[in-house]
Amino acid sequence: METFEAIETRRSVKHFDPSHDMPEEDLKKLLKAAMLSPTSFNIQNWRFVVVRDAEKRAAIRAAAWNQAQVTDASALLLICADLQAFDKEPERYWRNAPEPVKAALVPMIGKFYANNPQLQRDEGIRSVGIASQTLMLAARAMGYDSNPIIGFDPGKVAEIINLPENHIIGLMLAVGKPLNPALPRGGQLDYAEVCFENGFPG
Repeated sequence: METFEAIETRRSVKHFDPSHDMPEEDLKKLLKAAMLSPTSFNIQNWRFVVVRDAEKRAAIRAAAWNQAQVTDASALLLICADLQAFDKEPERYWRNAPEPVKAALVPMIGKFYANNPQLQRDEGIRSVGIASQTLMLAARAMGYDSNPIIGFDPGKVAEIINLPENHIIGLMLAVGKPLNPALPRGGQLDYAEVCFENGFPG
């Protein structure tokens, strides 16, 4: 599927075919595509949890206002972020770079994020958002539909997936085959209302 077609036809689907099994190679293809998403300083701070266990899926559904797509979708992904990724052997993020590039960038990473929890969290949210859109568009290009979900109790879900300290859950993503076509778009804002040149109107 052509890129703009995937963008234009990507919709949030709520009702998935529970009998559909996603081939392992498709799931890995999706995750490897997500791993190509850009991150600041290339810290690759996203973490992807694939929830396969039926009991855990049911528990997450209970913590997500009983939304059916949590258990019915072919794949359920928790897109998380490691807020301390910047401080975990940062040289590995530039191990294939020329030495001058590595020498310049690696020392900058810690200085930029250290002692700034808000920036660390902001960076995690940014990375989760970019990777999630990569996943959704890749899924659409592969013939799947998806649903990004924020309607869940993050504390309960964190317990279910054993979320490590200094990690956050950005969102949950259900991916699978739809039972019904998506509804028409609810209402797009006009171009002039959201796009500006050189700044906002005075």
